[in-house]
Amino acid sequence: MLLLLFFVLLIQFFTYWIFEPLAFFLEYVLEIRFLPIIALIGLILLFSSKNIEKQ
Repeated sequence: MLLLLFFVLLIQFFTYWIFEPLAFFLEYVLEIRFLPIIALIGLILLFSSKNIEKQ
């Protein structure tokens, strides 16, 4: 039982250690104040494609 508890705590520790920086970064980037900047960059990338069909 203690061995099982040890493995569960070990898995939880490594999961936190791996995904916590990613979650912190996404929380920082996706804050509502950065939404206009992200939308502007997305629109620039969307309309700056060099493969636009010529009419």
